[in-house]
Order: sequence, then C-alpha cells, then structure tokens
Amino acid sequence: MKDLANITWNEKVSFIAESEGHKISMDTFPEHGGENKGVRPKPLLLFSLGGCTGMDVISILRKMREKVDYFNIQVEGELTEEHPKYYKKIIVTYQFKGENLNPENVKKAVHLSEEKYCGVSAMLRKAAQIITIIEINGQVIE
Repeated sequence: MKDLANITWNEKVSFIAESEGHKISMDTFPEHGGENKGVRPKPLLLFSLGGCTGMDVISILRKMREKVDYFNIQVEGELTEEHPKYYKKIIVTYQFKGENLNPENVKKAVHLSEEKYCGVSAMLRKAAQIITIIEINGQVIE
C-alpha cells in the first residue's frame, strides 16, 4: 500500500499539497518570504497525529458502545532551538465529554491508538517524546 502526496509550488514560498483529490495550502510568515496564506509544514505533522489517533480512538470507543458527546484533541509541539528545528516534545491532550463515560475504556482506547494502531504516532515517537493527557468532562484522569 502506498500514499501519494503531490506538492506544487504556487507562488513566492507557497505550495499546494494534494492527495486523493483533497488540497491543503502551505505557506509561511511574511518575514520568511511568504504571505501567511496557509499552514506551515511542521504543524501539519501535528494535524496528522491528531487526526490519526482521533480516528482510532473514536472508532474503538464506538465498538465499546461508549456514548461520546464531545471529543477534541489538542496537539502541542515543542521545537528544538537549533536548526534543523524539529519537535522534541509533543503533548497530546484528549478531551472528552459524555454523561457516563467509563474512564478505563477511554484510557484503553487512547493507549491502543498510541501503542498499536496510529502509524503517525509510531513514526513521531522515534524522533520526539510524546506526552499524553486525558480529560473527561474537564477532569484530568491521566
């Protein structure tokens, strides 16, 4: 199995990335020659991690018949000081809301995603420390 991403120069330092008919604009700040008309490439890694693990977690919780009313993932990356700058630490905060969510099932779903199913997490763990925080109804449970 292969994925294909096509990245085409747009103008200045702006690019359009396309995969399977879906497009994302990438650009940078004006002080770096861009026009701030798109997402910077490194935050796209954070998007990818959040999307990958989020899809896993919600699918696992549905199979467990957990009723989730709200699910949000915040992914924060801490960059190194020296070039090439990369994420040395990534904090992933899973935020759930629901009336009778079982904390053990929620933790199990998150850990299964991070340790078994999410390929983006597996790749990024080789380069960065990933810290997990899980909140249910505003309370940190892990």
